[in-house]
Amino acid sequence: MAELPPPDSLLDTYRLYIDGAWIEPEDGRYDDVDPATGQVIAGAPDASVAQAGDAIAAARRAFDDGPWSAMGPQERAGCLNQLGEALLEHADEFYALAQAEWGCIANERMMQIDGAGYTSLHAAQLATQLIDEPVTGIGAGTTVLRHEPLGVVSILTPWNFPHILNVMKVNNALAAGNTVVLKPSPLTPLAGLALARLIDERTDIPPGVVNVVTPSGLGAAKLLTTDPRIDMISFTGSSTVGCEVMRAAGDTMTRLLLECGGKSAGIVLDDAIVTDEMLEQLLFSCCSLHAGQACILHSRLLLPDSLHDDVVDRLVALAGDVVVGDPRDPATRMGPLISAAQRDRVQRHVDGAVADGATLVTGGGRPAGLDAGFYFAPTILTDVDPDSAIAQEEVFGPVLSVLRYSDDDDAVAIANNSRYGLSGAVWGTDVDRALGVARRIRTGQVAINGVGPGDAPFGGFKLSGFGRESGGIRGLHQYMEVKAIGIPA
Repeated sequence: MAELPPPDSLLDTYRLYIDGAWIEPEDGRYDDVDPATGQVIAGAPDASVAQAGDAIAAARRAFDDGPWSAMGPQERAGCLNQLGEALLEHADEFYALAQAEWGCIANERMMQIDGAGYTSLHAAQLATQLIDEPVTGIGAGTTVLRHEPLGVVSILTPWNFPHILNVMKVNNALAAGNTVVLKPSPLTPLAGLALARLIDERTDIPPGVVNVVTPSGLGAAKLLTTDPRIDMISFTGSSTVGCEVMRAAGDTMTRLLLECGGKSAGIVLDDAIVTDEMLEQLLFSCCSLHAGQACILHSRLLLPDSLHDDVVDRLVALAGDVVVGDPRDPATRMGPLISAAQRDRVQRHVDGAVADGATLVTGGGRPAGLDAGFYFAPTILTDVDPDSAIAQEEVFGPVLSVLRYSDDDDAVAIANNSRYGLSGAVWGTDVDRALGVARRIRTGQVAINGVGPGDAPFGGFKLSGFGRESGGIRGLHQYMEVKAIGIPA
């Protein structure tokens, strides 16, 4: 296994990775743009429909006929340990790529980059824990439940946290014994191809087990949701696209794991002691994390009248102090949006909110002095109606909507007045009271006083998707089928 060259080398002009080989793209190349500057950093390989089919065929052969399915858990774990160690060793190169391709800044590095290697090492441990489970019940003999790999998994990932999501999903699929076709977003294609390079050069994962294609067109992407050779689709992205994926998979009844959008609520109870540290956590988890481009953001902040004005004034002051700029500048505390189209979309949402009666108290457009790149200032809106578009639609930008509530029942009702249910937060001095409120929110996870769930199943209610990613052995079981076997006494 060859050593990778020095840092920055992962920012490269790649070919497609199919069946253990690097293949020239049949549909040419498309521009990969640095969101901080608007400049082209690479020409990404554009896979044709036929090449997407080739990747599926390679994964199918590797599962049906190749050595991966015949390997024991310890052997698969060994490969994942190799991947984890390589990811940790080359974290600096991945961070340089992340800065250039999707605007990852220093205070997001652990979450986006360094954590990826540890997830591979953890997945390796989990792979060795997949055992048959005895079931007790009425019957003449005994019963065991066996979890078996589904087969070929099509992995479709978004552009906001591409590296950690690519690695996490590939980890789970491989630890469960599946083979993979990974399709990153066309806005972050190098993230997936750089991972393929590491797999190719630094692990013993056999050819065809992991394939990476980066089409820009809908035809090849659609094939990865409709081809009958695919046994499972693992998708993270918008709810709109998630619904399309679900419809596409219906004819073949392909197994699905969908992690989609969110419009989560953060509730500050009237007994909360609002410290500066709490306000900084609020601004980060509600607004500035990855420039607001995170499905888990608590982008609706619910405040009681007794705290409303003070909290808003202090958040506005904090937002004004956020240094927005190039991710490569160590002073930067919020980077750019991913594209010009996304920046324009956020602007339309903010302008529409003001037209609907919301009050813009800070931000609302491009920060002064940042004429190049796709930047948007941290933005706070008050007087937001719970039924308005800005309170109901996922913005995916650094925009915080502040809503008033009267009592705990009203706060819960507003929080649940959403098509989404992915995340949320409750803040208060009385933890039992806060826990009672958290239990009533229809959402997949809730943090109390800034303490989020640990290694727990991650996913959502309603349009936020279904199935659960990660969460220990249960995360692997999402990529497996259950077989019950009756054994005579």
